[in-house]
Amino acid sequence: MEIRKISDNEWEIPKEGKMNVPVRIFASKKLLEKMKGDRTLEQGKNVACLPGIQKYSIVLPDGHEGYGFSIGGVAALDFEKGGISPGGIGYDINCGVRLLRTNLDKKEIYPKIKILLDSLLKHVPAGLGSSNIRISREELDNVLENGAQWAVKNNYGNRDDLEFCEENGNMKGADSGKVSNEAKNRGFKQLATLGSGNHFLEIQYVDEIFDKKAAEAFGITKEGQVMIMIHCGSRGLGHQVCSDYLREMERQLPEIVKTLPDRELIYAPSKHKLCKDYFSAMTAAANFAWCNRHIIGHQTRQAFSETFPKSKLETVYDVAHNISKIEEHEVDGKMRKVYMHRKGATRAFGPGRKEIPKSYRAVGQPIILPGSMGTASYILVGTEKAEEISFASTAHGAGREMSRHEALRKYTGEGIKKDLESRRIFIKSASWKGIAEEAPGAYKDIEEVANVSDQLGIGKKVARLRPIGVVKG
Repeated sequence: MEIRKISDNEWEIPKEGKMNVPVRIFASKKLLEKMKGDRTLEQGKNVACLPGIQKYSIVLPDGHEGYGFSIGGVAALDFEKGGISPGGIGYDINCGVRLLRTNLDKKEIYPKIKILLDSLLKHVPAGLGSSNIRISREELDNVLENGAQWAVKNNYGNRDDLEFCEENGNMKGADSGKVSNEAKNRGFKQLATLGSGNHFLEIQYVDEIFDKKAAEAFGITKEGQVMIMIHCGSRGLGHQVCSDYLREMERQLPEIVKTLPDRELIYAPSKHKLCKDYFSAMTAAANFAWCNRHIIGHQTRQAFSETFPKSKLETVYDVAHNISKIEEHEVDGKMRKVYMHRKGATRAFGPGRKEIPKSYRAVGQPIILPGSMGTASYILVGTEKAEEISFASTAHGAGREMSRHEALRKYTGEGIKKDLESRRIFIKSASWKGIAEEAPGAYKDIEEVANVSDQLGIGKKVARLRPIGVVKG
C-alpha cells in the first residue's frame, strides 16, 4: 500500500482502483505505524469507494479497526448522490461525552473520594444493570423524539444544560415509529445508566491550562479545579437500531452489497426510503443518548450534593462521537450539502459558527478528548483549520491499541485497581473484567493523539485533566 507523506502529521493513500477519492490520514509516524497493525488503512481505502464521497476518506489520529469504517473515520457523502452507511456511525449511536465543571478543588475531594464513588454508583447504575428511573413505553417515544428536553421537562437537569449541548440535546427529524419494538425493549430499562465497555464517569482535576482565553470562556478558572466527565451512549437501543437497519439494507439492496469492497459498508442511497428511515431512527437513538447523559448529569449532581452540600456542577459541553449530520461544507470552492459521517470522531467547529453556544462563539466549540482509565484527558477547541482540512472533525479519544480479549489475557482487574490506587486514582466498578478490558495499556498514548490534533490545528489544546476517581461498568 502506497502512503505518501504530506507533512509531519499528514499522510495520503493515493486514489486507485475503485476509490473515488484519496485517503487522508492525520497521524504522527508513531500512530501511523500502529494503524498498520490492523485493518484501519484498508478500511479507509474501502470508504473511499463509496459513491458521492467528497474530497477525502479521513482517518483521525486515534484511528483503529472498526465495523465498516475504522473508528476515527470521517466521510462526507453528497446529499443527492451519496447516502448513509450505518457502519460510518457505529453500533453505539451518539456515544459521546458530557463535561461538567465544579466549584470544588481536588484537595477537597481526596479525603472523601471513596464515599463519593459509592454515592455515584448508587445514583448512576453501571454495567448491564437496570435504571433507577422508570418510564412508560409511551414516554420512551417522547424521549426518542425530544431527547434531553424531555429530561428537563421531567425535572432532570436544567435548561442551562441544554444550551451547552450539541443540537441542544434534541436533534430534529427523529421518528420513534422508525425504531423497532425490539430496540425499544432493549432501551426501556436503560435510561440513566452508564453501560459497560469503555463507558465511564470520571472525577478529574485541571492539571494544566494551555489557552487561558478559551479556558475562561469554558468556565475553567484554575489548576486543581474539579471536573466530571461522563462517557456513554444510546445503550442497547442504539445497538439494535444499527443492527436492524444493517440487516434491512442488506435484504433490500443486495445489488449494492455486490459492488462494495466490504459488505460492512452497506449504505442506503439518498433517494431510497431506507436512507430517510434510518436517518430518522438514528436521530431518535441519538436523542435517547443525549437524554441519557443529561439525566446522568442530574444524578451526578445529587451524588455530589450528598457529600459536598455546597457543590455546584455546571455543564461545559456535551458532544456526540458516533453520528451522521446533514451539514454544508466547502469542497473545491463550492458549498456542498452532505451526510456527514463521524465515527469515533468529534465535531470541531471554529469561532463564529451559529451551532456553538453564544458564550463560546468567540473562541470555538469545546472538544472533549477522554484518555484511558488512569491517564490524562484533554479539552481542546475547534478551529477554522479543521473546517478547511478535516470537515470540522478531530479525534474522540485515545483509541484502542489492544483488543479486549488481548487485554484480558495481559491484565487483571485487581492488578489494575492496585496500580491505580498507588497513583491516588480510585476506581469503583461493576466487575473486575470491566476494569481489565479497559486497562490504560490497552489504549494509545493520549498525549500523542492530543499533540497531533494541536500541531495540525484541527483541535487546539485548552487544558489537560487528570483523574482522581472512576466509576466503570
